[in-house]
Amino acid sequence: MKHTIFCFFALLFITIKTNAQQFISRGSIEFEVITNVKKTMGNSSWAEMVKDQMPTFKTAYYNFTFADNKSLYKFDHYDEKKARVPDNLRRGEDENDWYNDFTTGQTIIQKSMMGTLLNLKDSIGIINWKITNESRLIAGFNCRKAIGKILDSVYVFAFYTDEITISGGPCSINGLPGMILGVTIPRLYVSMMATKLTVNDVKESIIKPTLSKKYYTSKDINTIINKRIKDDFANQEMEEDTKNWINQMIWAALL
Repeated sequence: MKHTIFCFFALLFITIKTNAQQFISRGSIEFEVITNVKKTMGNSSWAEMVKDQMPTFKTAYYNFTFADNKSLYKFDHYDEKKARVPDNLRRGEDENDWYNDFTTGQTIIQKSMMGTLLNLKDSIGIINWKITNESRLIAGFNCRKAIGKILDSVYVFAFYTDEITISGGPCSINGLPGMILGVTIPRLYVSMMATKLTVNDVKESIIKPTLSKKYYTSKDINTIINKRIKDDFANQEMEEDTKNWINQMIWAALL
């Protein structure tokens, strides 16, 4: 009899706990994106000449709006109170957006790359993740850490929550069993951290791709960027640090 009563209360506790856990399938998440500007410039002779004119950090805010297993990640504003962002550091950031349809597996991205606005349409990129036992609290959610690699050699450290069901994240970072709320990419000197989630009055109508007359694949854009760099530096002997800076620029463009 005691065993039956114990089993009853154990089952009741599990049921209450399961019902109490809410899974979120639509909403809007604000991300604070901090970039160490001076470190992204490298240590070339040219960079050392202009570093004093640049802020150490650039802080921007993006919104990740999601519903029906679709999402739109888009620039919102800069935090000019922390540091004014010079025009040459904006790089068309307000025109960038990332649309993902996780049901069809399609991504459509509009991005300013090296002064040119390009539109990409391709399959959502696959990131191989290794999930760890480390966790931290981000925007009120208990998140688990995962380590991935993008663009063959760039490590990404992410924290995700399974309480938000969409398998998305900022920029092109995705593929974990839940929403990615925190990202750091050391080689790009950038961090992206969720600051808040809104579930009321979400503008679901904005979750749509930017239309374009011409789209490129990821492979096409990689070719375009490398050709542009080859043309720009055709008659120059590059310092090693300049080569590293160019690699960072390519990685950031393809993120």
